[in-house]
Amino acid sequence: MGETERRDDLENGPVRLPEQSLLDLSDYLAMQRAIGNEHRFRILSLLVDEGAHSASELADQLDADSNTLHYHLDKLVDVGLVANRKRKEQTSEGLYSYYQATSLGEGVLEHGVRELIREEWDLLDAYGE
Repeated sequence: MGETERRDDLENGPVRLPEQSLLDLSDYLAMQRAIGNEHRFRILSLLVDEGAHSASELADQLDADSNTLHYHLDKLVDVGLVANRKRKEQTSEGLYSYYQATSLGEGVLEHGVRELIREEWDLLDAYGE
């Protein structure tokens, strides 16, 4: 099936996922719902733009309290947009926990909300005052 045919399927009929897809439609919709929350959008944007951060670094940069931040981080992790990683630090006895955007997270952000914002700017440039 060619790219044009796949695009037509998405625009004009029921959504058909690739036969070997690892995700189903409900997974994709859950990702869209997750990114539709402003807190989660800002968290994912920061992780995509600046790379991995610990929860305390995220809380400081986003001016968010710990409970709210962890609630939203858990949602992003649950749908696969963010990964929680742990590593042993040479200077400490425990594990260092940090969060990073997954490739799905980068894709959803870049080809979703950000693309719409870029298109709006393009339209304003073309037709604005």
